Amino acid sequence: MKLLNINTMKFLIVTLFICLAQSCNDDETPNYLPPEQADVDVEFYLTTADKSSLIQLQTNNIFPLSQNNNVTISVNENQTYQEMDGFGFCLTGGSAQLINNMSSIDRNNLLNELFGNGPNSIATSYLRISIGASDLDDNVFTYNDLPSGETDENLDNFSINPDMADLVPVLNQILEINPNIKILGSPWTAPLWMKTNESSVGGELKPQYYSTYANYFVKYIQAMQSQGITIDAITVQNEPENPFNNPSMVMNAAQQIDFIGNHVGPAFASANISTKIIAFDHNPDNTNYPIAVLNDDTAREYIDGSAFHLYAGQISDLSVVKNAHPDKNIYFTEQWIQAPGDFDSDIRWHLRELIIGATRNWSKTVLEWNLAANPNNGPYTDGGCTECLGAITIDGNNVTKNSAYYIVGQASKFVPANSKRIESNYITDLPNVAFLTPDDQIVVIVLNNTDTQKNFNINVQSEPVTTILPAGSVGTYVW
Repeated sequence: MKLLNINTMKFLIVTLFICLAQSCNDDETPNYLPPEQADVDVEFYLTTADKSSLIQLQTNNIFPLSQNNNVTISVNENQTYQEMDGFGFCLTGGSAQLINNMSSIDRNNLLNELFGNGPNSIATSYLRISIGASDLDDNVFTYNDLPSGETDENLDNFSINPDMADLVPVLNQILEINPNIKILGSPWTAPLWMKTNESSVGGELKPQYYSTYANYFVKYIQAMQSQGITIDAITVQNEPENPFNNPSMVMNAAQQIDFIGNHVGPAFASANISTKIIAFDHNPDNTNYPIAVLNDDTAREYIDGSAFHLYAGQISDLSVVKNAHPDKNIYFTEQWIQAPGDFDSDIRWHLRELIIGATRNWSKTVLEWNLAANPNNGPYTDGGCTECLGAITIDGNNVTKNSAYYIVGQASKFVPANSKRIESNYITDLPNVAFLTPDDQIVVIVLNNTDTQKNFNINVQSEPVTTILPAGSVGTYVW
């Protein structure tokens, strides 16, 4: 009789215990696994659809790989792709206002949990802020508001004073916690006197003010720098094909080519500004727009890459733009969750399409829209979003964490800036993405995209494992 080797014996014992714990029913998570799983030197953090586990370190459901018939996620750390800038949120003016109005103790605790590196922190590494007001401020403003009929081509009245009450103090406290956090700025509108309709809603930038508005960006970056805040990158217009929001402004591809190539780019160069210029910042259903901008020889010289939201189109369309211009970067900069939210479906869609989908399609960032809102989803402008659920809800000093907090945290806590995406095979039932961190840790994020429990393998060369994910849950595995 041929003797079984020790690995095979372990596998049979593991299988027996799993079957007994489940009553041989794959639809339920086993509540017991044998002691040998303690030999696994891999951390496993789980968020479940029913919230019974929220980015919690697991002590079961992961054990050494033995022979089995499970599907396998194979990771190849020698094949690298883009370097990550980070995961995070959009810190709207309304978010900053709510955070700044908290007591100093509660505010400090919250910001350390969001941006620190402690065991209870999610280590957010990237923020997007609005240049002037977004629709999630309590009023519409720019940094050069004038009475109707007046102009200021020299920008003598330029001032970031509207940001000094809440946004700048909150950003400075965040930078004390994480000095390396990267910040992206995006405008919702130019000053109204520069626009064709002189309204905060829709309209276009008048051609005679292209150079003036380019200098507006220069002044903004310099003003923020004077407050100790470095703007790593800007997009020149949030959702340039959206004329309906308040505030908003339309800018077609030809206009963006002219504005960046002949005005913003040269203005930055003249002022020795190294802030990256990122094109588009809208949905990938129109890949022709960013490709057209990058096709222009003059504009392309100044552009770092293209930014995207996903309110239309497919996440795979990001790769269409990347393939057209492999030397230019891809950023994912915004996605809302509609209040009141549905934790199960939110976790599944956002992990599959954004944390996994966007990064597998070359994005260097994944940002959820709106870090914080009050219980009424405010503040917002007249005509702004009334159903945008914050990643956290702030009611005075009380904080409730919503789905976007855990969506981002499942990645940001374990995949710091400068990590590199590495190769892993995509499985429809188990969408996944893998990273190599600057500390040479391998991180694999896996979603169970089904309504039943999944047993599967992860083949990382240093230590292959077998693991279990409940239906609709996400696991982050760290080697």
